Amino acid sequence: MSEVIIHDDENFERALKRFKKKCEKAGILSDLRKHRHYEKPSERRKRKMNAAMRKNRRTRSG
Repeated sequence: MSEVIIHDDENFERALKRFKKKCEKAGILSDLRKHRHYEKPSERRKRKMNAAMRKNRRTRSG
């Protein structure tokens, strides 16, 4: 659970920016997107294989 304490001299926008940064660092949003719907194991393997192929293609050509 991410938590941000707002100081007296701090405005809301800055505190919100710190909160979003903490959530991003903790991986909360990516985890939420990942669990939005059920993914079959075969779909997961296929997605990971495609990502590995893209990464391999990028490193080979660059």
